[in-house]
Amino acid sequence: MHAITDAIYGALAEGDIGRHFPPSDPQWKGAASEIFLRHAVDLARARGFAVTNIDCTLICERPKVGPHAEAMMTALAEITGIEAGRISVKATTSERLGFTGREEGIAAIATCTVVAQ
Repeated sequence: MHAITDAIYGALAEGDIGRHFPPSDPQWKGAASEIFLRHAVDLARARGFAVTNIDCTLICERPKVGPHAEAMMTALAEITGIEAGRISVKATTSERLGFTGREEGIAAIATCTVVAQ
């Protein structure tokens, strides 16, 4: 959700999550990621834009994302108000290279389409 949130902020030229929810502010420590995502979508709407498509690629060796992708897309659709058919969640590996290949973490890359209403 953080990568998607940052993609929306980027499309709006609004920086990143840290600009809107400073990590130095203790109220955001451990906050639910959907708070940030809803804010980004609401900001787009307030500026006269609609987020029409979301694409997110998770980079990891484990867990396998495929069995969970549909549920993830459904949850994202509920949070954003975007039709689930316009949201893609998929995964790739880094072929055992780097921290993701060593299973030390997961990376995510997201893009979105923002259209003036």
